[in-house]
Amino acid sequence: MTVQLALYQPDIAQNTGTLLRLGACLGVRVHIIHPTGFPFSRRELKRGGLDYLDRAEIVEHDSYAHFAAWRQESGHRTVLLTTKTETSAYGFSYAPGDILMLGRESAGVPESVAAEAGAAIRIPMQTGLRSINVAVAASMILGEALRQTGHFETLS
Repeated sequence: MTVQLALYQPDIAQNTGTLLRLGACLGVRVHIIHPTGFPFSRRELKRGGLDYLDRAEIVEHDSYAHFAAWRQESGHRTVLLTTKTETSAYGFSYAPGDILMLGRESAGVPESVAAEAGAAIRIPMQTGLRSINVAVAASMILGEALRQTGHFETLS
């Protein structure tokens, strides 16, 4: 099992489409945790996803509770990308099956969701700056997680 992505109630269709395209290209499953801040449709996702949407492995969860129940039953660890931790994403050890969770662009995840994560990591960056675009941040960390878990050796 490879590392996966989970988007918690994403706000911006273009970022979601971009992350679905990333998942398609790298062979990574993307979980969408509803509700989204936009109509979740091919039309809305096309700008970021281009013609890669048919190749993306998308799993939709109608709520966080549904996702959490599935995750617990399947035994996957959730690794939350957040600005609210001191743990560097580059000093962290990823495992096959980890699910990298990204919060809403506008608000991250609620404290209750953060508390359920198996780990929380951040991208070190310049003091005084708040955050990196969610699609860029996911790409950076997904790349590191896939490198550590040997996934790139399985791609052509």
